Amino acid sequence: MLGLLVIFEMQIVIIMKRVVLLTLFILLAISGCKKQEDNSDKQARDALYSIMNDNYLWFDKMPDVTLNDYNNPADLLEAMKYKTLDKWSFVADYDEFTSEMSGGFVGHGIRMGLDASNNARIVTIYSGSDLYTQGVRRGWIVEKINGTALAPILIAGDATAYNNLLGAATAGLQNVFLFKKPNGDEVTLTGTKMSFTVNTVLAADTLHLKSGITGYLSFDAFYSSSKAELGTAFAYFSQCGCTDVIVDLRYNTGGYIDVAQLLSSYLIGNSHTSNIFINYKFNSLRTAINKSDKFLSTSYPMNLSRVVFITSGNTASASEVVITSLMPYADITLVGSKTYGKPCGMEVYQYNMKYIFAPVTFEYTNANNYGQFYSGLPVDVAAADDITHDFGDRQEACLAAAIGFLETGTKSKAEVESISQPEIFREGKRNTDNLFFNGLQSTGL
Repeated sequence: MLGLLVIFEMQIVIIMKRVVLLTLFILLAISGCKKQEDNSDKQARDALYSIMNDNYLWFDKMPDVTLNDYNNPADLLEAMKYKTLDKWSFVADYDEFTSEMSGGFVGHGIRMGLDASNNARIVTIYSGSDLYTQGVRRGWIVEKINGTALAPILIAGDATAYNNLLGAATAGLQNVFLFKKPNGDEVTLTGTKMSFTVNTVLAADTLHLKSGITGYLSFDAFYSSSKAELGTAFAYFSQCGCTDVIVDLRYNTGGYIDVAQLLSSYLIGNSHTSNIFINYKFNSLRTAINKSDKFLSTSYPMNLSRVVFITSGNTASASEVVITSLMPYADITLVGSKTYGKPCGMEVYQYNMKYIFAPVTFEYTNANNYGQFYSGLPVDVAAADDITHDFGDRQEACLAAAIGFLETGTKSKAEVESISQPEIFREGKRNTDNLFFNGLQSTGL
């Protein structure tokens, strides 16, 4: 992450509870200094207080606070936030945050959700998971874990029971799963929690449609490791002669800005390297640093005149940047349900390698100055997130709707609220969900 200008998106999640997307944009510039002795929490609090008054996007709307009423930066930030809009500013542990930013993970590597019949199913599974190597895939029903029925716990949203059932995020910890496979067979598998780097490309394949060869990309997060994965995927799409691409971002809550910039650049092509990718607007005290980024030159430009995105309420921050950045230059179609809505971001500061401060400090717009979509981006073709089928399966409802659009050109403006979406349950707490950032700045050193 050294010297990167990256935007990263973050989702604040109550551990093992129903996912609540709280997207974040972050502008970072990581310094290479050595770890120093920690200052007191009150000194960290004072440093954050200064940052908020100078750099916070809504500095003129912050509540009045008495600094000495707060003993640590986390409590102070909560008191100072402009709660009408700000659901995203946060304070985190430095070591946890930097580990997660590299894609580090400890666990079974799964997300689970409830289908329309309240069956607990695998929603996503990373290839580094022990269960993945045993054949488990998206759509499998999870009947029991360690002899306990899972669905009632998810239906109740019982975080304590869920945490107790799966145990701590400790490599080597084992749980016994009773699955029902798509063919109806039951199978009992022992899963071992492992430490690994997540794969952010969950699927990359081609579809031979009436409209031509179409690439399908299921993309899960904008991490530093994503660049190589995207390069492999787009090399494949280019070699196959794809004339369209469906980008599945339904669970992608964000990540690095330079990865978002790279993905957009692959899709739009090298003829747009002089065009604006995104504009940044800081608060009225910092207008001198407002800036724009442009598209990049890539080895496998697709040069697309239209792009189809599969989205949901879990599509946020860097994902929304990619979508909106392409709107001035291509015909963009959204399939699924409306996105989360986070047209703002944060500069991220590290304090003595103990704390991460991530206050919202800017809004962004595309080349047409479109932004401020705090209620989310609406879809053109409404479709339910079908977790009974794997990614890339033509019978999966969202992909089927995307294919239908490409082959017929028909858009359906059904109300998003009428589309059923599954409840998604994460494995563990992640600080780096719903971030959009570019590096790490230092303060208090």
